[in-house]
Amino acid sequence: LKEINIVSSNIKKNKSFIFLTDIHFGSNSEKHLFKIISKIKIYNFDFILLGGDLIDSSSANLDSLNEFKKLNCPIYFVTGNHEYYIKNSKDCINNLNQYNIQHISNKSKFIDNINLIGIDDNLTKDKQIQIVNQNLNKEKYNLLLIHKPSIWLDIRDKIDLMLSGHTHNGQIFPFNYFVRLQFKFKYNLYNYHNSNLYVSSGSGPWGPKMRLGTFNEVVLFNLSPK
Repeated sequence: LKEINIVSSNIKKNKSFIFLTDIHFGSNSEKHLFKIISKIKIYNFDFILLGGDLIDSSSANLDSLNEFKKLNCPIYFVTGNHEYYIKNSKDCINNLNQYNIQHISNKSKFIDNINLIGIDDNLTKDKQIQIVNQNLNKEKYNLLLIHKPSIWLDIRDKIDLMLSGHTHNGQIFPFNYFVRLQFKFKYNLYNYHNSNLYVSSGSGPWGPKMRLGTFNEVVLFNLSPK
């Protein structure tokens, strides 16, 4: 359970939200999903952001996602790479709204003074950057939700906060060193002038059900005015 406080002159009133990514429901059990949701119930927050790789198996019982309805708040989602590996992935993604999960697919949504931009994973890097530029709002706090941290260096002077996952922080030592070769920003909070990037280690493991030197995490962000 991790809490991050960010102060910005672009925030007009206090907002808190939960960031979850890489749950990998399917290869990880229903029990694991329910445990994550039980953990976040202790927090006070306004909405939830799901940063991709929510589902990674065609055998996953999607009815288990009804557990999200108990949280009684808006939930916004972008795809990761694993959503596209499953059978009938398009139908699966389209049906997420049945479980109170809104797919913010390559567009933006205003949450009071926050401009939430959601970008899916099945696009080229150039296309993702183009979508960011098309959806910016200089009058609001620009929050980008995108699965991989690949475009940070290209958009960091335009975005207030970018949230990503995918890397699992290497998951099992010493693979974190190999992940660092592919992703310069593999875990933690990074700052550039007034802009921030947070790369999560994920809320679940991928592949082997183990971690060594890394942790599953649930992250609470508190945004407040300067």
